[in-house]
Amino acid sequence: MRVLVAPLDWGLGHATRCVPVVREFLRQGAEVELAVVKANSNFFSEVFPDVKQHMAPSYGIVYPKHGYNMALWLIKNSAHLNLVMREEHRFAEEMTKKNGYDVLFSDNRFAFYSKNAYNVYMTHQRRIAFPPAFAAFEGVGQMWHARLMKKFNEVWVPDLEKEPGYAGNLSHVDYCPQPVKFVGPLSRFESAVESKKDIYVMAVVSGVEPARSRFEEKLREALRKIPGKHVMVLGKPYAGFKNWTEGNIEFFSHLPIEKFARTVARSQWVVSRGGYSTIMDMAVLGAKCICVPTPGQYEQIVLTRDLAKKGCLVKIDDAKFNEKTLKDAFDLKVALPKPEKQNLLSSAISSLFHK
Repeated sequence: MRVLVAPLDWGLGHATRCVPVVREFLRQGAEVELAVVKANSNFFSEVFPDVKQHMAPSYGIVYPKHGYNMALWLIKNSAHLNLVMREEHRFAEEMTKKNGYDVLFSDNRFAFYSKNAYNVYMTHQRRIAFPPAFAAFEGVGQMWHARLMKKFNEVWVPDLEKEPGYAGNLSHVDYCPQPVKFVGPLSRFESAVESKKDIYVMAVVSGVEPARSRFEEKLREALRKIPGKHVMVLGKPYAGFKNWTEGNIEFFSHLPIEKFARTVARSQWVVSRGGYSTIMDMAVLGAKCICVPTPGQYEQIVLTRDLAKKGCLVKIDDAKFNEKTLKDAFDLKVALPKPEKQNLLSSAISSLFHK
């Protein structure tokens, strides 16, 4: 079975959660290739050096300066997004015709499907969360997403089937136009590593610009004022493995998977954005998390708000993040529930072979 896997280039989270998917396809004997963009190509080359890559159209998302303008930004740039979707669909059809793929696997790439292949679409946002000012349009957004999912043969959800799972009402929705398979929480990591806690804070920078760089600056300013040894991972796989120290903060441009896991295990706290892939990773690694959701990404705001209410993590609004709010978070007791061992992903891929 020939498979082409294509993650959305909206931050690195879609790429990281495709790692266990690609691993399982390979384990079951599939021939896998990747449709990547420049921003995630180095990451996949590191994890799967022998897997062939093809350059796919990029969505090229750049956040507005103020997060609350994101909804208006999406409306304003809808023509651009539609153009990319048409281009990625043309790309998917051409690649299938040229290379004879049996399965196209799209992680949230809205138009990555072909009439000549079996198409799988993966998303944890079957319900797209809208900010309160635009809540009246949430039903329209869900209908739009459902219409896109009709183009695929199956919809996979990286969460537990039993509510609320990790994504709550973002993933657990009553209606879907295609068969839905819950494939369990997906992480590039396999287990936590026991270690001495000799790092106070590990800060993980992620997301798209300019929000990524602004978050990095806020972290630098706060951590340099807090005693103890800190580590900051800048989330730049395209920059290679660079390492340097400034005061009490050790910086890494990027960390390979095993070293990232060991660094999390050594850290008393992990501070990061509130992306779903990050939360799945931290749950597997048993990290104590402080999440600062990206302004404008209301899905992250809803996700971290709901998990914070359950005592799973600490949520700090981006506008309120500073040395004081970070120190206050250290006094709270939180714990993400550990995901149970399941074979949902293995079973879903096995069924593709039978089909």
